[in-house]
Amino acid sequence: MYNNIDERREKIKTMGKNNAIAITSIIAGVVLIIAILALVVFNPVQSSGKTVTQTGTSNIKVMPDLVTVYFNIETKGNTSSEATKANNEIYEDLIEEIIMAGFDKEDVKTQSFNVYPYTYWDEKERKSKTEGYTANHYLWVELSSEEMDEVSSVIDAGVEAGAGISYINFELTEESQKEYKTQALKQASEDAKIKSEAIASGFGKELGELISVQTGDFGYYPWNVYTASSGMAYREEDVAMAKEAAINIQPGEQEVSASITATFKLK
Repeated sequence: MYNNIDERREKIKTMGKNNAIAITSIIAGVVLIIAILALVVFNPVQSSGKTVTQTGTSNIKVMPDLVTVYFNIETKGNTSSEATKANNEIYEDLIEEIIMAGFDKEDVKTQSFNVYPYTYWDEKERKSKTEGYTANHYLWVELSSEEMDEVSSVIDAGVEAGAGISYINFELTEESQKEYKTQALKQASEDAKIKSEAIASGFGKELGELISVQTGDFGYYPWNVYTASSGMAYREEDVAMAKEAAINIQPGEQEVSASITATFKLK
C-alpha cells in the first residue's frame, strides 16, 4: 500500500513538471510573438524606412462658363399611360416656348424620366394609399455665361408651358472640367514631390524613383444660385425670386481642388 502511494505521488510530480514545462513554452511563444510584432510596429526600417509617402493638394480659382436652369414636369393620371401622355404634352409645349424664345430644341436636355404609383398618407384612415400614377420628367437648359441676360426668358418659357423650376446653377462645361482637372492634379503632384524632397533632405537623403501614386477626388461641384423651397417653383412670387437670383448673382471666381498621394524611394 505504501509503495502504491509513493508511486502515485511520483506520478503526480512528474505530471506537474510536464504541465509547468508546457505552460512555460506557451508563455515563451507568446512573448516571442509580441516581441516580433513590436519590432515591426515600432521599428519599420525595412519597409517604410527606405521610402517616403506624402499627399499633395492644390486649390485653383476658376470662372464658371455655364448657367443651367433645371425644370421638373410632374403630371398625374389614373394609369401610367395617362400620366405619361399629360407629361409629354407639357414637354412639347416647353420645347415650343423655348424655340419661340430664340433657343434650339437641342438646348433642352433630359436628366431623367420616371413613372410610378402615386402613394399618399390618408390622415383620416391612418394608412398609406395608392391612387393612380405620377410621371416626373427632370430636364435642364444650358446657357453660356455670355447668355446670362436670357435666363429670364428661359424661366418664363418653362413656367408658361407648365413646368416647375427646381434650381439654377453656375457650372463648368465638360471641356473646362477636363482642363481644370488636369491643371489641379498637376499642381497637387508638384506639391507632393516638393514635400517629399524636403523630408528626404532633412534626413540627409535624396529623393529616388516614384513607386506609386493614388489620385484623390477632383473637387468640383456646381455652384447653386437658386433652389425652390418646395422642390418646384410654380407660383408667381417664386418665379420672380428665381429670376432675381439668376440675374443679380453674377458668376465670380470659384475654387476647385485636387489631391494625390505619392510614394518615392529614398537614396
